[in-house]
Amino acid sequence: MQASSRKLAAFRKTILGYYRKHGRDLPWRHTITPYRVVVSEIMLQQTQVERVALKYPVFIKTFPSFAALAKASVAEVLRAWQGLGYNRRALALKKIAELVVRDYKGKLPSNPHELEKMPGIGRATAGSIAAFGFNKPVVFIETNIRRVFIHFFFAKTKKKVHDDDIMPLAKAALHRKNPRAWYSALMDYGTMLAKKVENPNRRSVHHVKQSKFDGSDRQVRGKILKLLIARNSARIPYLARELREPTVRVRKIADGLAKDKLISLRKGILCISI
Repeated sequence: MQASSRKLAAFRKTILGYYRKHGRDLPWRHTITPYRVVVSEIMLQQTQVERVALKYPVFIKTFPSFAALAKASVAEVLRAWQGLGYNRRALALKKIAELVVRDYKGKLPSNPHELEKMPGIGRATAGSIAAFGFNKPVVFIETNIRRVFIHFFFAKTKKKVHDDDIMPLAKAALHRKNPRAWYSALMDYGTMLAKKVENPNRRSVHHVKQSKFDGSDRQVRGKILKLLIARNSARIPYLARELREPTVRVRKIADGLAKDKLISLRKGILCISI
């Protein structure tokens, strides 16, 4: 889809005007460094901004640099990560820090294609890191950005909208002199839309409804890790009793945690990976 230069100009004016008046005061926008951007972007994957805003300052204080995070144990990182969920992201973040220290002399690469090679970083996250961490004029789409473009340019479209339909518009609308501010504005506007209108992303081909959390394996995974962090180690029967879950289920979920290298099993005892 194409849009006239007049329509694009009006679109930019609306988005930036909203940002000037209602831009969010988020902790990762105060002091911007590539490291802090990586931490915030990994945290923000599948986690609400409000929860990240509480955990981010503590995490940064505990691990102020790639070097500090690379040296930390898995248990220390998971302990600082508690409350954010999807603990594999914490492990990915630690591995990113190790890669940066070992292979890039402590300096994060700014090229999105290079960033995509790192653990836990997909195309959208790589674009976010390049834009926010280095102010590079890259084009990418994530949930809030998608919501904004569908709302403004595809309101009357009956068929499902693909990201390939949005990309030309995202490229044409990009504020190349200050992409960092532009993407902050887009995301803030998208957050506002989520509260004010029926979710435009339901018209996207890529829309996926999040599965129920209560009672899910994800919830039990988190509880197992929390108990192991508190006790250092435990046997499966003990965990099953504490969680009031069938031993078979706990063993299956524990096997998954071990496969993800979040925990290890030694002589029938589970513990956080070193």
